[in-house]
Amino acid sequence: MPKITPFLWFDDRIEDAIELYTSVFPHAKVHKITRYGEGAPVSPGKVMSAVFELEGQTFYALNGGPMHRFSEAVSFFVRCETQAEVDHYWNRLTADGGVEQPCGWLKDKFGLSWQIIPETLERYLSDPDPARSQRVMQAMMQMKKIDIAALDRAYAGT
Repeated sequence: MPKITPFLWFDDRIEDAIELYTSVFPHAKVHKITRYGEGAPVSPGKVMSAVFELEGQTFYALNGGPMHRFSEAVSFFVRCETQAEVDHYWNRLTADGGVEQPCGWLKDKFGLSWQIIPETLERYLSDPDPARSQRVMQAMMQMKKIDIAALDRAYAGT
């Protein structure tokens, strides 16, 4: 277990969230589900907490109630190699109530923020030629879901 692990606070839909996340990421598994027992402040049997893993990253989750909400101040960065991979994560995480946001960011239907970013964008933005990197930046600023072919055209200046 890593020394530092993200801990996610869900209002009431922890099971739905874990089901979504473990279906979206190919290397995912649920390690542990803890349920409320008799005498708890909610219905016995309801999920209280869970430990799950996505792509080797462990997450703790709590069905904590409506007191705390997710914010864009924290997001999960998903590095992608191909447009098909970008499309897969983008489409699955924005489905059923997710919200597209600018520059490769999105909020899933639970309000959790994700960045779906192709490796190409990182490479182009760090190019030592400022004209190239600036063209790519300007192209990216016009996008919600990142389009690698459009980045390639901006990078090439065509």
